[in-house]
Amino acid sequence: MDSLPTPVTSAGRDGLGAVLSRAARAIVVLDFDGTLAPIVADPEQARAHPDTLPALTSLAPHVASVAVLTGRPPGVAVRLGGFAGVPGLEHLVVLGHYGAERWDAATGEVTAPAPHPGVAAVRAELPGFLDRFGAWQGTWIEEKGRAVAVHTRRAADPQAAFEALREPLADLATRHGLIVEPGRLVLELRPPGMDKGVALQSYVRETGATAVLYAGDDLGDLPAFAAVEKLRQNGVPGLLVCSRNSTEEVTELVERADLVVDGPAGVVHLLHTLGETLASR
Repeated sequence: MDSLPTPVTSAGRDGLGAVLSRAARAIVVLDFDGTLAPIVADPEQARAHPDTLPALTSLAPHVASVAVLTGRPPGVAVRLGGFAGVPGLEHLVVLGHYGAERWDAATGEVTAPAPHPGVAAVRAELPGFLDRFGAWQGTWIEEKGRAVAVHTRRAADPQAAFEALREPLADLATRHGLIVEPGRLVLELRPPGMDKGVALQSYVRETGATAVLYAGDDLGDLPAFAAVEKLRQNGVPGLLVCSRNSTEEVTELVERADLVVDGPAGVVHLLHTLGETLASR
C-alpha cells in the first residue's frame, strides 16, 4: 500500500490528520474538469480518469460523504463521470451549476430552483455580440442551462481573445443581472451567488462535517479554497488539494494549496491511497 503524501503546510497536515481521525464525519468534495477528468478542447469530450470510479468506491464507505462540485449541469457531470448506478457510490452527490442544482445517486433525481431570466437573455444576445466584437472566429459558446460560457481555446491567439472579451462580457453580464467568472480560457456568465465557496459551506452545514478535503484545479475553485480557509478559522480542519496541469497551471491555486498533485491521475491516486489507508485502520 502506498503512503499518503505529506502536505506542505501545517494547516494541511492538520486537515489530513482530521480526515483520517474523524473519517466518519469527514467529507471529500471534488471538482470535475481538470480534477477528475483531463482538460480537453471540447468539454463534451471530457471523461473521468479511468481510475476515478475505483478510487471513489474504495474511499466512499469510510467517510461521511463524497461529492462532486462542478460548474456543469449535474446530469452532464454524471454522464461524463459514469457515476450513475455504481455499487459503492449509492450516496454520491453531484452539486452542479456551482451548487444551484443537485443530483443524488440514492434517487437518481436532479433538484433545482427556477433559472435566472438573465441567462436566457444573454444566451440570445451572445452570437451577435461576439460577431460585433470581431471575436466569433475561433470562439464558441457552451450552453450550461443556468449559465452560458464563452471559450477562446480554439482562437488563433487564445489568451489575447480571452483578455479582449473579458471587459465587454462583464458589461453584458451586468446589464442582465449576471456576473462573469473567468476560468482557463473561458468566461462564464452566471447569476451572482453561484460559486463553489457558497456551495461548499452549505454542504458542510448540511452534513455536519468536522473535516473537509477539497480538490480543484482552476480559478473557479478559488472560492472553495477560501471557504475551506474560513472553515479552518472556525475550527473545522481542511485539506486543500491542487490538481496541477503542467501546461496550464493556475499559479494562485498552486500557491494556496496544502498539497499539489499531477492532474487527475494524481488526484485519483490520492483518493485511492486515502481509501486504502482508512480501510486498514
